[in-house]
Amino acid sequence: MRTKSFLLCFLFIALASLKAQSPPPIIVQPANSSAAATSTSSKMAAAGADVQSIPAAIKLLEQIKAGNAEVLAKQKAALERLDELQDAANQLRIFTKRG
Repeated sequence: MRTKSFLLCFLFIALASLKAQSPPPIIVQPANSSAAATSTSSKMAAAGADVQSIPAAIKLLEQIKAGNAEVLAKQKAALERLDELQDAANQLRIFTKRG
C-alpha cells in the first residue's frame, strides 16, 4: 500500500512537471535598431521611387553602409564597456573571497 501511494505521488509530480514548462523567451528589439530600421526603410522607399540609375543606387547603398558601420561601432563600444564591467566584477569577487 505504501509503495502504491509513493508511485501515485511520483506519477502526479511527474505529470505536473510536464505541464509546468517555462514559457518561450520574449525577444525585445534594441531601441536603436527600430530607429535605424525606420530611417533605412524610409530611405529605401524614397529611393525606390526616385532611384532610376545605378550611381544613385550605389550612393544609397553607401549611406546605408555608413549607418550600419555607425551602429556596429556603438555596439562594439558597448561590448567593451561590458567586458570592463565583467572584469571589475571578477576582481571584486576575488577580493571578497580573500577578506
